[in-house]
Amino acid sequence: MTHLALKSTPDPYPRRAQVTESRLMNGEFDFNRLTQWPSTPGSATADTSGTHEQSQIRVISSLEEMRAAVDAVAGGAQRLMSLYTPDLEPDLYDQNSFLEIVKRFVLARRFAKVRVLLSDSGRLLRDSNRFVAMGRRLTSCIDIRAVVAPARQRACGYLIADDRAIVYRVHSDRWDGVADLNNPPVARQYLDEFDEIWHASAPDEQLRQALR
Repeated sequence: MTHLALKSTPDPYPRRAQVTESRLMNGEFDFNRLTQWPSTPGSATADTSGTHEQSQIRVISSLEEMRAAVDAVAGGAQRLMSLYTPDLEPDLYDQNSFLEIVKRFVLARRFAKVRVLLSDSGRLLRDSNRFVAMGRRLTSCIDIRAVVAPARQRACGYLIADDRAIVYRVHSDRWDGVADLNNPPVARQYLDEFDEIWHASAPDEQLRQALR
């Protein structure tokens, strides 16, 4: 199973790192502007010094890198995973490595919880998905809800581990995104948005039937 490597490496573009870190620390991310700088796909772009744990922003540009980032973020969760996704995209969340991480997470921790918000549940209701099958067996640990009303989101999809690590994508039709295993300010900002939508999105009857 491939995990996202997060060891510090020298950044040949320090200005890119400073601007990227600043935008993420303020809960902002202008992907188009960021990609104007030359970068190596999957390479670290920021490194916060002076802390016990370093924050490393990693730009992602392919499905393989996104899968590795998803697995790395999920693998670091201790008590809570919060997933915002259009339809539990099979290319990311119906993969053996991710499913195994989730299964170990909920079975090994007494109070572990996985929350999933679906912004478009139509495909999920039509297609089979192994994550949904797992949710049927582990209803006390995995909770899936459909977004009731359109929500303003900075990203089309993201996964947050606890209130510290995050991986997210800006566009639903591309794998470009950003990951950071230790960025509490940004993770908490997205988590606050997630919580607001979560509390407004009680499970609907159609989705409840699909999850039985």
